[in-house]
Amino acid sequence: METRRRLPHIHHIGRPVFVTWRLYGSFPAGRHFDGGATAGRAFAAMDRVLDRAATGPTYLRMPEIAQVVVDAIAYNGHTLGQYEQHAWVIMPNHVHLLITPKVELPTITQSLKGITARRANNLLKTTGKAFWQQESYDHEVLNDLEFRRITAYIENNPVKAGLVASIEEYPWCGNGA
Repeated sequence: METRRRLPHIHHIGRPVFVTWRLYGSFPAGRHFDGGATAGRAFAAMDRVLDRAATGPTYLRMPEIAQVVVDAIAYNGHTLGQYEQHAWVIMPNHVHLLITPKVELPTITQSLKGITARRANNLLKTTGKAFWQQESYDHEVLNDLEFRRITAYIENNPVKAGLVASIEEYPWCGNGA
């Protein structure tokens, strides 16, 4: 296991991993979490704040920007073969992805975040500006029960956040198909 900043980063090829990344500036300035909290509790608290999308950019609400991310997730998984994708959702200011990596996780996140940042900044006419927060959260899935729980979490995130009444109404989520 490698640790950068506060979050642990686990890199095992062939084991499912839950990855989350967010837009640059999407977190309220000065917001800090209890330093003694576990990584899981800190993630849950962070995700609740992100789901409210009360501060910072929400570029992923824009269909053309969300589609850039959808296309990159599909391309990197299916065409480049970097991972097997299981579930994903694009929220207004963050992305959740459940995958089984076939290459090193940093390669996957750098590729996804790099191409989507360039394309989104081009659409927004903000070329060269930070689009994604540098840090990502990743958690290696420990067993089948946790895999099912994380899949349900991803699939229900737009409903839980109050974006839609039912997941069928939300266009920016999917599974491995």
